[in-house]
Amino acid sequence: MSFSNRLKAARYAAMWHLLGSTVVSLLLAVLVFGVWYPYPYRDLAGGLVLFGLVVGVDLVCGPLLTLVLFNPEKRHIALLCDLGLVVSIQLAALGYGLWSVSVARPVHVVFEVDRFRLITASEINAVDLREAPESLRKLPWFGPTLISVRNPRNGDEFLKSLDLSLAGQEPSLRPGWWQDYAAGLPQVLQRAQPLATLVRAYPEKKALFEDVMRKSSLSESDLLWLPLTSARTMNWVVFLNRKNGNPQGYAPIDGFL
Repeated sequence: MSFSNRLKAARYAAMWHLLGSTVVSLLLAVLVFGVWYPYPYRDLAGGLVLFGLVVGVDLVCGPLLTLVLFNPEKRHIALLCDLGLVVSIQLAALGYGLWSVSVARPVHVVFEVDRFRLITASEINAVDLREAPESLRKLPWFGPTLISVRNPRNGDEFLKSLDLSLAGQEPSLRPGWWQDYAAGLPQVLQRAQPLATLVRAYPEKKALFEDVMRKSSLSESDLLWLPLTSARTMNWVVFLNRKNGNPQGYAPIDGFL
């Protein structure tokens, strides 16, 4: 068989391989962005970039290897071995990439003093989880949960907390400090600011604020806000219902006025 004919057959096989890989990637995208990284956490935790890198490598390497190795003149057993090897390598790479995405998944949105902080599974020491309340000792797999952190129990714990914070371990990263969101709700409502302050600070974002009010069916006076941060960014806010403190929306705005 001439090189041009072999290349034509290999291109056809690579095309079908690419199509199959694309379907698998789309199914995984539903899991990643529908369950692990729902909006806005894909932006706060960098899930879009990480998943894009994993899928990009997978979509290129698998079909490219098929293009190089496919030869219709090979015996069927040899052809199956070649394609099986390509698929095995591709699945191994995809599995490792998916594991990396899962390790970096958001697990909790924690109210901490005067802000909400998104924390990921990779930021939590598994050993420290034994100190968390029983209901929070297992990190969630179906999207981040809303929790809060308790206040220091005494002066010694307060001083130790300051030392840990200076070392980079904020209270939100200490499972022993976690508590249900409801337990911290009074402090949330006390610290949250009225939407009017954000409207005055960012008049050019008027359409965004109106969209939040429309989607939440709440008026400006019924909405509060607090900064929403992560290890990657400080420039988000979360909008809250004044009555119950439940999140009503998010926006990429610097909340540290």
